[in-house]
This record gives sequence, C-alpha cells and structure tokens, in this order.
Amino acid sequence: MTQGCLKVMTAGQAISRFLQDGDCIAMGGFVTNRRPYVFAREIVRQGKRGLYLEGGPSAGDMDMLIGAGCVSVMIASYVANSGYTQVCRRFRHAVETGAILFDDYSLDVQTIAYHGAALGLPYVPVKNMLGSDLCNLWGISEEERAKRPKLPQKKFVIREDPFNPESLLCLIPTPKIDVALVHAQIASPDGTFRIAGPQFQDLDIAIAAKHTLVSCEELVPDDEIRKNPELNTCTGLCVDAVVHAPYGAHPTQCFGKYDYDSSFLTEYDRASRTQGEFDQFVCKYVTRLKTHEEYLSFLGENRLSNLRIDEEYGFRRGLKRK
Repeated sequence: MTQGCLKVMTAGQAISRFLQDGDCIAMGGFVTNRRPYVFAREIVRQGKRGLYLEGGPSAGDMDMLIGAGCVSVMIASYVANSGYTQVCRRFRHAVETGAILFDDYSLDVQTIAYHGAALGLPYVPVKNMLGSDLCNLWGISEEERAKRPKLPQKKFVIREDPFNPESLLCLIPTPKIDVALVHAQIASPDGTFRIAGPQFQDLDIAIAAKHTLVSCEELVPDDEIRKNPELNTCTGLCVDAVVHAPYGAHPTQCFGKYDYDSSFLTEYDRASRTQGEFDQFVCKYVTRLKTHEEYLSFLGENRLSNLRIDEEYGFRRGLKRK
C-alpha cells in the first residue's frame, strides 16, 4: 500500500476522523451544482453539533445541516435551491427564530475572502460593499462575536486607502476554515483531484482549510491522474481524505456526469416547510440509511441512470425540470 492509499476512506471514516463539534466548515459547489451532499448526509448521521458554516453560494446541503440541528453560526451570501426554493426554509426559520447566528457579505466579497484565506492573508481590502446596507447592518454584533473565538471580532473595518487618499476601503477578515468539503469528478489515492467545469470557490477553500475532504465520482490510480497534470485542480498535499462516492453530489448536478434530480429537490422543498416534515424526510433519506451505498441502493439504479447526461449535449435531454 502506498502512502497515498492511506487517504482513501469512507465518508463515515473521513467525517469521524477530521470533523469535530464546533468546527468551521466550508463547502464547495454552487447552489444546485456539484454540492458535497455525501459529506452533509454523513455529518447529520453522526450528529455533529455547534458547527460554523461558511458558504458563499449556499444550498440545500447546508439547509439540511441547519434543520438537523448541526449548526450554531452561519456566514453566507444566500442559501437556496434555485428554481425550487428561492430561500431555503430551515435556514430562514433558524434565522427568524434566532436558532442560529447569521451574518452575510455579498457573494463576490465572500469569494474574494476565500481567496485571501488561501493566500494566508488575515484580511482582504475591497470596495464592493461600500455604500450599501451591508456596511451598516451587522447580523452578529461585536458583543456576540467576542463570545465566539472562531469569529473575527468585527464584521469588517473601513479605512482610508493608503495609496489613494480620500478613497475608502472595506477590510474583510478572511475565514479560519477547519474543514473544507469538496466533490470532484476525479481523484486519486494521494489526494490529487480534478474538477471539470466551473470550479467556483473549491480550490481556495481546499487550500485554506486545515483539513480538506474530497469525494469523487471516479477514483483513479496516482499514475493515471499524473498523465495530464494540466487538467488537475489541486495537489494531494492539500487533501487529507479521499472518498470514492459516485453520485456523491446528488441531488445536485455534476458536470459531465449527471443532471440534478428535480423530483428530489421538489420533495425537499415541500418537506422542509415544517420541522416535522423535514425530520421525516431526513429519516427517510439519511439517518436510516447508514452508508452512501445504502443511499444509492434506496434511490435505485433506474432513477440514477435517468439523470446521466447525454454526452453530446452535456445535460439530460427530456428531464422534467419542475
């Protein structure tokens, strides 16, 4: 067994080993695109608590973590299953009732902050939020932040631009990410992974995090993934665990592999309207199914095969979208 093979494990093993209660986690993908659902379901199964969620373009996987009681703090620009739930319902309920602490930045600012974190910077200077209510309204006060060591003491600081007097900058603290969760099309045992199509913030959070867990559609030998290094997204030096999880992004789409599951997202939209219905949904699709393999078996090969893309088009023709 090579050293790299020691990184290959199940989702259960990866979450148990690297994610602790109270950790700050960041998740890859974008809304209904390549979300790391295989890890989100495992976090719910293991009953992790007190998590800090970092999410620019957040989605139903984070909403599920909130509804399952795993989250205490969330920093995000929005949370939606676009086309199905414009504002995710368990997230909205938790914010409105004060069940979680929440603050927001604009989407562009938050992704810039992830890049700054990947570069090891303590903060990034931006202009994007100046002149908007995002500079006047704080979701989490300084007093509350002082009680939370994983949160920066301030949401931002406005300072004069030292190189352009009379011009202002908004200084945004970069997140301190404990665990990054990413789903990729291809990975190898040494942790090298390859994302086809849009990468979003995934590379930045993978570099910035103390621990990075990658699930993949295909697990290929190290020698194979090295044949075309120009296609690879991230070196295995940044990755702690590799999980072979076909359909690991279900119910969202995975570029070049499968489309999103419209009926599943519609079912979740309806179920997430009340906590009771949500709990039944989670029991049906998560907690009673002990592994990712059991989850796929429950969904059935016919349902999954109907999501596979038509390679000529890059999406599934004739798929019911709503």
